[in-house]
Amino acid sequence: MTARIQRSFDLQMGVHFTGVFYMNIYDIDLHFNVETENIKEQTIALERIKFYLAECLENSIFVYDNEEDAIERYLSANLKVSVLPEEPYDQIIGIMLMTKLNAITEGRLVITDISISSRMSDGVSCMQDIEDSIGPFIVKDWWNENNTKINSYKYSPKNKKILKLTKLVEWSDVFLNWDNTEEPIIQDIANEIVYVNFDNKTGK
Repeated sequence: MTARIQRSFDLQMGVHFTGVFYMNIYDIDLHFNVETENIKEQTIALERIKFYLAECLENSIFVYDNEEDAIERYLSANLKVSVLPEEPYDQIIGIMLMTKLNAITEGRLVITDISISSRMSDGVSCMQDIEDSIGPFIVKDWWNENNTKINSYKYSPKNKKILKLTKLVEWSDVFLNWDNTEEPIIQDIANEIVYVNFDNKTGK
């Protein structure tokens, strides 16, 4: 038996369209299948999603990867930039989120449906099912990796030979690796998830 859960999030993000910067607010609804009987892994999987959205993506700027001048300007100003393979419309962001969040939960929770709307979408929600085409995200890149990356852009300041590297936060750095033994951390976040146990003996 596979259990189903749902979780809503909101994010404030920047978006760059054809030379213009906008601030946008996104409302995101995720529907999951719970694929592990391990309560600790259920908790960690959801906390990875929350950490990634709140600490990695929030307040970054979505930019199409062919806008290299804009990407360079934002990075030179020490702003967080999420580089996408298409213009950052809501549908594209929704597909990216489904792909990336499923990568970081590594099969413990599986997002089967996502609905995303934003202030700029004028009340229209974009919906994506796990069986729908993921378009440009079929190409392997940071959105397929089970880490905290929001881009794979190699930034080198102009007229300098130094490649600027941003330290990647590892899941172990925030006690969200699967073999985490830091029980106080798990206890602190334990109230954030509905635990699901599967009792095969009952036949339910």
